[in-house]
Amino acid sequence: MRRTLALAVSAAVLAVGGCSLKPQYVRPASPVPSAFPGTQPAGPDAPQPPDVPWEEYYTDARLRAVVAQALANNRDLRAAMLNIDRAEALYRVQRADRVPSVSAGATVSQQRIPGSVARDGQAYTAAQYTVALGVSGWELDVFGRVRSLTAAALDQYLATEQAGRAAQLALVASVAQAWLQRAADADSLALSRATLDAQQAALALIQKSRDLGVASDLELNQVRSQVEAARADVARYTALVDLDLSALQVLAGAPIDPGLLAGGLSEVSPPRPISAGVSSDVLLRRPDILSAEHQLRAANANIGAARAAFFPRISLTAGLGISSSELSDLVGSGTGTWSFVPQITQPIFNSGAIAAKVRVARVDRELAVARYEKGIQQAFAEASNALTLRRTLVSQREAQEALVKALAETSRLSEARYKAGLDGYLGVLVAQRALISAQQALVGVRLAEQANLVTLYKVLGGGV
Repeated sequence: MRRTLALAVSAAVLAVGGCSLKPQYVRPASPVPSAFPGTQPAGPDAPQPPDVPWEEYYTDARLRAVVAQALANNRDLRAAMLNIDRAEALYRVQRADRVPSVSAGATVSQQRIPGSVARDGQAYTAAQYTVALGVSGWELDVFGRVRSLTAAALDQYLATEQAGRAAQLALVASVAQAWLQRAADADSLALSRATLDAQQAALALIQKSRDLGVASDLELNQVRSQVEAARADVARYTALVDLDLSALQVLAGAPIDPGLLAGGLSEVSPPRPISAGVSSDVLLRRPDILSAEHQLRAANANIGAARAAFFPRISLTAGLGISSSELSDLVGSGTGTWSFVPQITQPIFNSGAIAAKVRVARVDRELAVARYEKGIQQAFAEASNALTLRRTLVSQREAQEALVKALAETSRLSEARYKAGLDGYLGVLVAQRALISAQQALVGVRLAEQANLVTLYKVLGGGV
């Protein structure tokens, strides 16, 4: 028994302190410049986007409430969270292989012995009752195969967890974009309604002038066309506002309180400012990039498991128990039993299958490296584009606001000249069309400016 115990202890030591054939992990060098084009270095106290939670970035309380509702109810996000739970359970299953699994069992065997006669004249039947506690087929991880598989399972779980964070970040951005889109379409709807009211008033005025013989039928029909165009815009933007609400409710996973919707972009509180002078290293903290890196780590660990297949696999089966021919004597007078069955398996000939599996594992790692580097490059392009737009959208908005102001004055002067009898009504219509078009374009620029801030926070890996 002492010798058996010594062997078991030695096996456990080998399992814990065995070697590992997993290659040392080295993070690939970033394939993008260290700084974004056209940006200045950030100050030492400037917070990076991943350190700013979305609750602090979005300052509008109504938007925060809608985002919180979506995070609680969105079905796609719920599926992503369930995938995380599944990956964690799979990791626990794999990790359990590193520890012996102890199980208890009881057996009863009966055997009729030919030629023997019991006291009652019947053939004698021998019975054996056994209760045992043991370990079955525990692999000694001498060459790190099980540890490599456990490490791969852990990184797969962490990759799924980061993918879940990426899904959260994408959902927050999608909800913010949809919420802002509805506010912009509400602005356009209000503008088209005001235009319709003004055109209807103008139509009534021209109708009276025509009845008095001052205005012509041409002028009357021109105004009527403007009225119908404005009515069509009202119908179009009414439908868009309803469609925006439907899309937002799908993202939120439930009906949205009307009080949480903005009546227009002018009512929206701007997000918290983010420093544009951030290093491109911030991209390495994006959830999707972290997920790709964990996938790379898992592929690296799988190489160790594949290499270990070249070496012997040692497994142990051992047990301790009590045996007796009588059930009543099993506890008190039973005979102690033990077993110790080590097994070693060494591959000799397999037509190169093991070497091919190692090759597959190495190729999988190179594919993971390519995906990781491509993810960084794509993230860099997204962030660079968002930063470039940020520098120009403010100028676009200011220029568009100045254009609207100038066209509004032009429209006022054209109407004054018409009322003074200096010009025909065609000049008024042209000025009004230009003003309406500029006002609609201003709504689009304001939306683009707000949406750019949402995109910038997302592509720089905002905190979730």
